[in-house]
Amino acid sequence: MQCIDIITIFPHMFSPVLDESIMKRAQAKKLIDFRIHDLRNFSKDPHRKVDDRPFGGGPGMVMTPQPLVDAVKKIKGRRKAKVIYMCPGGTTFTQAKAKELAKEKNIIFICGHYEGIDERVREMVVDESISIGDYVLTGGELPAMVVVDALTRLIPGVLGKETSLEDESFEHNLLEYPQYTRPSDFCGKKTPLVLLSGNHQAVKKWRNEQALARTKVFRPDLLNVK
Repeated sequence: MQCIDIITIFPHMFSPVLDESIMKRAQAKKLIDFRIHDLRNFSKDPHRKVDDRPFGGGPGMVMTPQPLVDAVKKIKGRRKAKVIYMCPGGTTFTQAKAKELAKEKNIIFICGHYEGIDERVREMVVDESISIGDYVLTGGELPAMVVVDALTRLIPGVLGKETSLEDESFEHNLLEYPQYTRPSDFCGKKTPLVLLSGNHQAVKKWRNEQALARTKVFRPDLLNVK
């Protein structure tokens, strides 16, 4: 079983996501265990404060080192774990990274907020920083949910059919081919006849061609990846 610990100042944000759909089923199958930790519970401040003004001046607040370092150390005191800090300045998240993380036994996610975390937290306990894109959100909670969702579905046994992963977008550096279902004719728009032919070789050829064509239009950069 993979164990994922998430450190956040907004623990209630996660239940609507983790308790539904694929992630709910993954937990029911005992393939993954999510543990949400309220960072304020680790603060030694009498008011459970976890942020302060930045040295050197400037706008906003910075998350203080003590609660974060203590939280990570307490969690790691029970098990070894990879510590990931979600922030805009991290390495861009990809499907390849999702596959890599799906193989980790234990992961701790730190959800930043405000102007980020004290740099000494990175130096002392963070193994890797990850970003889900070149934009800024109000905190690391939503990015953590994105990463967790992507890696959970890659854990063996989570999805009903493992073969469904083989033709998804970004496999073989291609976007996924177009999909169709019943009815075959909807508002005059018809399903390509090849998909109704029963000819598996022809269907496979059509799908490969469509995946390549779609990638050339929407993500040509993928075709240049070596």
